[in-house]
Amino acid sequence: MRPPLDKFARLAALKPPRELPARPTPLRAPDAEDHLSRLLGAGITSNRFGEHVAVRNWYSTPEFAEPSLIALDLLTRQRDESLSRRARTALADPSKWLFLDTETTGLAGGTGTYAFLVGLAWWDAGGLQVEQLLMRDFAEEHSVLHELAQRAVERPVLITFNGKTFDWPLLENRFTMTRSIAVPKLAAHLDLLHPARALWKLRLGSVRLSDLERKVLDPSRLGWTRDDDVPSSLIPQFYFDYLRGGPPGPLAGVVRHNQMDLRGLAALFGKVNALLCAQGQAEDIEALDLFGLSRFLHRRGERERAHSACAEAIGMGLPAEFWSQARLEFAGHAKRHGDHQQAAELWHEIAGDPQEGARACEQLAIHYERRVKDLQRALEYARLALINFRRANRVSKNPVERARIGRHEATFLKRIERLQHRIAVSVPPRQTALPGEHGAV
Repeated sequence: MRPPLDKFARLAALKPPRELPARPTPLRAPDAEDHLSRLLGAGITSNRFGEHVAVRNWYSTPEFAEPSLIALDLLTRQRDESLSRRARTALADPSKWLFLDTETTGLAGGTGTYAFLVGLAWWDAGGLQVEQLLMRDFAEEHSVLHELAQRAVERPVLITFNGKTFDWPLLENRFTMTRSIAVPKLAAHLDLLHPARALWKLRLGSVRLSDLERKVLDPSRLGWTRDDDVPSSLIPQFYFDYLRGGPPGPLAGVVRHNQMDLRGLAALFGKVNALLCAQGQAEDIEALDLFGLSRFLHRRGERERAHSACAEAIGMGLPAEFWSQARLEFAGHAKRHGDHQQAAELWHEIAGDPQEGARACEQLAIHYERRVKDLQRALEYARLALINFRRANRVSKNPVERARIGRHEATFLKRIERLQHRIAVSVPPRQTALPGEHGAV
């Protein structure tokens, strides 16, 4: 008779095996005539679709940034639908993240555009592991896409910079055109362009990744500069020149450009993560960045934090061109908090401003009509708002802006008409004495 433990051993054998970490595809040394791969210090990897070049490097900077649940919630919050449980689980596990950036044969997209270099990166051992998949000719596209699909299965949370608009739709199109490699199913896709635009556009104007590296991140700490970087506009031509038999040297610059973009993307996430968590507690934060943060938080429904960030930005001192805009938004925060007196004081300060005066007068008209019940003052500010809107309409050359201002004008004409009517009916008519009454003539 078998020992009773045997049946439990047999049951244990039915359990699925524990998932092991994926091992990178082994590389072989390039052939002597493969000057590009040898120049890049790359290896050749193969799969059932053929071969392609793989460049693998590990960098100690940027260091791993532990993601905050607060930041992830703000970055992934959606108005109409909630994230699935699978997406939330994957987002909370940085080992499932995959940074992606591509270099393509054209910047406009379309079915004739190839992603000849697919850059991937993920957190590993406290630093960043970078893997770049390069096509030496268009025949290697299937091999590159197959390798990308494997990486996306292992790490289904994609993090890009403008990738939702350009990189991933282009790759989805290339997957579809192969008719043999399915489009990987992502658990989530974080595009850092949109939070970066909200947080830093006010101060920087341009939020290209290279500009963010130079003015927001710390390139010296990251370990590189863009002084000898390849302009993005020249990258497609460099690749076509190589395909026509040109020297491989310019493509080495393209690969380095892609490496810097991937490292910059990872560092940018760390900066966004820290800013969304710490709010204004960082010592080196700029007032305009705090103002941008307040607007970002307000759009995400975080009104308390938005109010606090806006107050701190005003206290630090904003440039003159943002003075009225910040106070107008702070007045809106005060109104939502029920502090109508402070809101009215701020609107009075802004009422004469050529940019935001119309909106301040609009709020004052509403304030005096609905809260103070002073219809005459409400009428005065409604008329002043109408004058400001008409002045702005004459100055503006943007047809969309003029149409928006025109709608405001129509609204205020109705408001003025309504206020005039209410004032008229609120004044008691004069009584005419009847004959025989006291005082009759």
